Amino acid sequence: MQINKKSKIFIAGHNGMVGSSIVRHFKNKGYKNLFLKSRKSLDLVDQKKTYSYIKKIKPDFVIIAAAKVGGIFINNEKKAEFIYENIMIQTNLIHSSFLAGVKKLIFLGSSCIYPKYSKQPIKENYLMTGKLEETNDAYAIAKIAGLKMCDAYNKQYKTNYLCLMPTNLYGPNDNYNLKTSHFFPAIISKIHFALKREVKNIKIWGDGTPKRELMYVDDLADACEFFLKKKTKHSLINIGSGEEKSILKYYKFVIKKLNINVKISFDKKKPNGTPQKKLDLTLAKSYGWKSKYNLTKGFDLTYKDYLKRIDR
Repeated sequence: MQINKKSKIFIAGHNGMVGSSIVRHFKNKGYKNLFLKSRKSLDLVDQKKTYSYIKKIKPDFVIIAAAKVGGIFINNEKKAEFIYENIMIQTNLIHSSFLAGVKKLIFLGSSCIYPKYSKQPIKENYLMTGKLEETNDAYAIAKIAGLKMCDAYNKQYKTNYLCLMPTNLYGPNDNYNLKTSHFFPAIISKIHFALKREVKNIKIWGDGTPKRELMYVDDLADACEFFLKKKTKHSLINIGSGEEKSILKYYKFVIKKLNINVKISFDKKKPNGTPQKKLDLTLAKSYGWKSKYNLTKGFDLTYKDYLKRIDR
């Protein structure tokens, strides 16, 4: 089935940063038949309720943006919740979609599925060739399970379930809680409050040397539509910007953007995480997709949204 503006599309996890970006993108492109359910009205951890809903609406396409996510601190502290909830959510959605006859589905993963000390840039076939980063291995294992599930259904049942693996994301509707957020929203939040409270010193976890590729979330939303329209031979495709900096350089970038005079110190007792995570984007580009937002444009849009959120 070819996707069109009247196709029934269930977007799971529409209230999160990624899901809300996908909803915005599809609405702006004129898609009329989007199905959305909040966590309160549909608990995706509940297999029976998930299947009943998908069977009832009979979507043509499903996009799985629903997940329990967070930064290095919360990933390490709540491993049990991260592995249990993510495996349940994705398993229920993938299997229910199959039972309801959904032929095309997009499962969104994370670049943390790849080995901690992977060769760079990371190709899709480097999956499971080495040890995972210890601080988020529970989340990564859950995502690998989802990926392998999609692959198994494709091989056994001739479905077209595609796993898009994005690099680190940021953008509107992000989580800025310093205990649970990813690194870039945490940087924005820290530096903004340093500016407002005239703090003269900011402490970075680790030594600031780990490198991260960063992508504006609307690029991922665009990739979802692009690959729903494409016939693909692969079940795993990396999605990224190709733009990479060290954690320290991201701090310096935001400090310069906010025009603040502040010193940086390092808390070297805290973990660094994976040393480098740059994705090889050759496969996505071979299908004709590439990102549209650079860091400057993406940051300006994100910070504007951040200011609105903290003023509420």
